[in-house]
Amino acid sequence: MNYIASETRYQDMPYRRVGRSGLKLPAISLGLWHNFGENRAYETSRSMVLSAFDAGITHFDLANNYGPPPGAAESTFGRVLAKDLKSYRDEIIVSSKAGWEMWPGPYGEWGSRKYLMASLDQSLQRMGLDYVDIFYSHRPDPETPLEETMSALDAMVRQGKALYVGISSYSAEQTKEASRILKALGTPCLIHQPSYSMFDRWIEDGLCDVLAEEGVGSIAFCPLAQGLLTSRYLNGVPADSRAAASDNPFLTVDKVELRIAQVKALNHIAQSRGQTLAQMALAWALLKVTSVIIGASQVAQIQENILAVQNLAFDAAELQAIELILKE
Repeated sequence: MNYIASETRYQDMPYRRVGRSGLKLPAISLGLWHNFGENRAYETSRSMVLSAFDAGITHFDLANNYGPPPGAAESTFGRVLAKDLKSYRDEIIVSSKAGWEMWPGPYGEWGSRKYLMASLDQSLQRMGLDYVDIFYSHRPDPETPLEETMSALDAMVRQGKALYVGISSYSAEQTKEASRILKALGTPCLIHQPSYSMFDRWIEDGLCDVLAEEGVGSIAFCPLAQGLLTSRYLNGVPADSRAAASDNPFLTVDKVELRIAQVKALNHIAQSRGQTLAQMALAWALLKVTSVIIGASQVAQIQENILAVQNLAFDAAELQAIELILKE
């Protein structure tokens, strides 16, 4: 059956301007990090992408190493684009990145021009695209000159392979310098993608100020702290949860147990706002960033998270109560 997008897809989602650019992103974007590779049935991945688009999520965030295995998420998304979303391409923002290891040898990771240019070509091939809307340097390279990495991003735009460029996980100082170099080249830095959540607030120590000064937008990954800021762990660590998996370095049982009391207290505030904990956590993060990237393993999670946009405002008492909990 041919897919036809919902006629009401733009009815409820807010779209926010990215820095001082002309581009707008949905308040909530969909990331294809963990659950769009060979670990999920294709139809499950397809349903999540199409459900997101039907709900007004126009931005799909990928990277060359997303899967598993690396590259698989882009291949999956490429199938959905070709089969279902081809006629909607101009309504969609596709982003990808490179910086982490993708192939053996000295040219398969980090920030050299050789690696970045080859990575983008491979990503375009996997997705069946002529260009991506945003391409990121996925992480700063301590050995490659920043001028080389930024000039590669500039070249991508000039070659028509990317419309905009961004950086991810750069410090405030690195971001300021990257922005300066890109401005001088004539390709401004559109956006920065940092980790950010109630439990990971490093961007508030200087980076937010730099982004405001430079006119650069921001989009947070892991705004739900790997699922910790959801109802999943309110009563401990379920046996089938991500934290219980022995191969997950990002969220462990110890990390969950350290935060359980805070999670329960935050959930109480969320309930008083008529939201789930996840919805409140997303709304809170959107006070500081342009958009948040959600992950999902099923359509129901996307549908729940999208409802965060129905209540994005916080009063002073709520913010103070949240701060007290987070300082405990």
